[in-house]
Amino acid sequence: MGLPGPSHFFGGLSPGNTASLAHAGQRSHPRAAAQQCVTLMRQVVALGRPVLLLPPLPRPDFPFLAACGFSGDPREVVIRAHIEAPRLLQMAWSSAAMWTANLGTVAPGTDSDGITRLVLANCAATAHRSREAELRLPQLQALFATVPRLRIEAAIPGLVALGDEGAANHTRLCVAAAPGDAGPAAGVHLFVHGTAAGLSPERLPQHFPARQTLAASMAVARRLDIPAPLCLHARQHPSAIDAGAFHHDVIGVGDGHRLLLHQHALVDQDRVLLQLRMLVPGLEIAEISTEELSLAEAVGSYLFNSLLLGDCLVAPQQCRTGKPAAVIERLLARGFIRQVDFVAVDESMANGGGPACLRLRLPLDTQQWAAVPAGMRMDPAQLDVLAAWIDRHYRSDVTLEDLADPNLPGEHACALADLSHLLALPENSCPS
Repeated sequence: MGLPGPSHFFGGLSPGNTASLAHAGQRSHPRAAAQQCVTLMRQVVALGRPVLLLPPLPRPDFPFLAACGFSGDPREVVIRAHIEAPRLLQMAWSSAAMWTANLGTVAPGTDSDGITRLVLANCAATAHRSREAELRLPQLQALFATVPRLRIEAAIPGLVALGDEGAANHTRLCVAAAPGDAGPAAGVHLFVHGTAAGLSPERLPQHFPARQTLAASMAVARRLDIPAPLCLHARQHPSAIDAGAFHHDVIGVGDGHRLLLHQHALVDQDRVLLQLRMLVPGLEIAEISTEELSLAEAVGSYLFNSLLLGDCLVAPQQCRTGKPAAVIERLLARGFIRQVDFVAVDESMANGGGPACLRLRLPLDTQQWAAVPAGMRMDPAQLDVLAAWIDRHYRSDVTLEDLADPNLPGEHACALADLSHLLALPENSCPS
């Protein structure tokens, strides 16, 4: 799971993300944002699910600023950049890497040749995230260097025509395991794109950009070495994108043999769901109608950005009341889920990301899990250490003007160095 860095702020850097745009320029609360993520991790751990911590990236991105002509003393760089190019400085300070659903796309080795692959996402559609893959690659390779049969791969070329937003537009579904099964079944991979070459303008979103391209999804599927019969490519409904569902995970979520989505999540949805039912026998689908929840209500509540963990739903607290709560009650009544937990991730929500944005599913077997650095594996004791670290290093609030504070780079570097020491992370995995 991702964690916001000490520079968490509201910059409105994400076109099409209505929450991000609505809170642009407002005062953020980095300490609260990080502690809310720790609380989410505690809830997932309590449910018996393993959680790995992904440390924040170093900020600001000084190599990016240097490439833009701002070099020299770090304290002077942030002041000069704030005066001459404040938007570039905001990109350099961005803590959006907290949303690890955009980190990349994963396919377990059981679906191909025994090698689990993580292909990083280029996030080419958003300037402030387009350098993440370059920075994450050496970090992840250091963190997972000792894990067998796991390959961390560079992103596909960062072209707009190959815009890839990672697991936020990817869902792996599989047949429910039966007693006595010899091993896990191969999964079926649903890739969702918003645009494709040759589509006429009237078939595309009219107000907000479609970030994921079909060409990108197909390239990622090839890089993951997923057999073609296990891949299904579908197009996100343009009305959902225009309503603020900038990724598919804002309008649909799946896990195992369960799929929850809005009536207007996909183009030609009836056909797509029929294909999925044929590919995944026993697939349970909960399709929520517009009458039950409008697109605007779905985006406003982030119901579909809940964590679906088997038969448990970890939903934003915004879903406790009103129509989202009524939908959840119906899901409980029909047995689609058997438990719902609510979590407050208000700082992430205000910046445009719900619970599912903060996680990336990385299937590991027992041998692989044991080889992950112990400091990444979260348990109640480790989470206590993490919470205390946040209290020591994070400011209570940050404004856009604070990004020019010459002390902030040093605070950020000190925080990451302390985190690396506390968790005994591998060298170069938490650079400052």
